[in-house]
Amino acid sequence: MSNKPNTEQIKQLIQDAPIGEYIGDHGAQVLADRADCEIKIKDNEFLFRKGDLENHFYIISSGRLALVKERKKDKKPHILHILEPGHLVAELCFIDETAHTTSCMGLGDATVICFKADDIRPLILEEPQFMFDFLRAVIKRVHKTVAEIGKQQMILSDYISTSGKQHL
Repeated sequence: MSNKPNTEQIKQLIQDAPIGEYIGDHGAQVLADRADCEIKIKDNEFLFRKGDLENHFYIISSGRLALVKERKKDKKPHILHILEPGHLVAELCFIDETAHTTSCMGLGDATVICFKADDIRPLILEEPQFMFDFLRAVIKRVHKTVAEIGKQQMILSDYISTSGKQHL
């Protein structure tokens, strides 16, 4: 189920979200004006599945979503990462036009705001500073995620090399 979101509420959501730090008040308004629809997701319902190719990204407005790996053996999804309100979802696939590498499902009921490529692409020419700031925010998040993964790998490596004698 979807409907047109309230622009002022979306602007406030974006300003309060991690991306708001990078795109500022003007950028939050530009993005809010381009919001396509609000989508409600029920507990355990999928927003998208691995392999899906879409032309949009989302911002979580309420609830939580999980990026999951679906298991064929027992059909139970394995949670890889939990996303909270204000987080962007599917922005990398939106930017590089590739299929999703994981599935995304609701952890309880959730709501997302959808942004479609046809509404965002014109901003490259209309609002180049906004687009630069948006891409910078996405790249900073990717760098942070890569650093966190590296840190976790180091901890796991230390744990393995000491036969578990050090605490995780």
